Amino acid sequence: MPRALLTRALSLSLSLAVASVVIFVMLQAVPGDPAAFMLGLNAEPEAVAALRAELGLEGSLLDRYLHWVAGMLTGDFGTSYTYRVPVADLVADRITVSAPLALYALTLTILIAIPVGLIAASRRGGPADWGIMGATQLGIAVPNFWFAMLLVFVFAVQLRWVSAGGFPGWSDPGAALKSLTLPALALALPQASILARVLRSAVLDTLDRDYIRTARAKGLSRRAVVLRHALRNAAIPVLTILGLQFSFLLAGAIIIENVFFLPGLGRLIFQGITQRDLIVVQSVTMLLVFAVICVTFLVEVAYTLADPRLRR
Repeated sequence: MPRALLTRALSLSLSLAVASVVIFVMLQAVPGDPAAFMLGLNAEPEAVAALRAELGLEGSLLDRYLHWVAGMLTGDFGTSYTYRVPVADLVADRITVSAPLALYALTLTILIAIPVGLIAASRRGGPADWGIMGATQLGIAVPNFWFAMLLVFVFAVQLRWVSAGGFPGWSDPGAALKSLTLPALALALPQASILARVLRSAVLDTLDRDYIRTARAKGLSRRAVVLRHALRNAAIPVLTILGLQFSFLLAGAIIIENVFFLPGLGRLIFQGITQRDLIVVQSVTMLLVFAVICVTFLVEVAYTLADPRLRR
């Protein structure tokens, strides 16, 4: 097992290196000059050239790529063109919103999906199963930003239980969690629909196995069989989906953060794109890719813990 995990870690490291090249080249190929954009249409060519040199935009593409990668390896992600502060400081400030939001949304996803998926599997073909499958199909089809606007209309505009957006900071944890509840729920509903359907299919596949019939023949109740045997053996596809979902929740909340005016990484990337702040966009994107790869590796480690057969 250690050799397999080491091989997988090397493979993921290669993926990270390839991703860095793709991200850098794609952003450098975007038309327009950040220095000219910052100075305006009437800027003098000498001023534009001086700003390009100050921002580190001079030199060959290879030199700039190697300088960027070397900086990231030492914790230096560059300096924002727009804010004129280190990108690492921007990330450190915004990650305190995006990471808790992703964890909150993942927690809600699990709390919703597992009971719903188990109820649907244990009542296969019944009214509850049909109703749950219809609701989850609707949850998958409807975009999360539509859920976000609906939640704002109901709970912020009509009921006035929470604010429509903004983040008060972590000085008051209760207020901070309250402000993240609607965004986390908007992110969690589509993901919970996907996870519930995957869990239902995995549990139904497990319930047809011989050892399940043996457990039932020994007198175990259907509930005990589902919780003690079927759920554990259906964990592999569920872990796969959870790993993918956490990666999506961390890296794919750009629209939700903009709907709720949350100062997270997604909003930082959106602002960097609109302001032509390429160093912010490429560095933050690279960090999110690194987080996705780390989560993927941790999920594969979890496989070995959930399924003893993989340890051999």
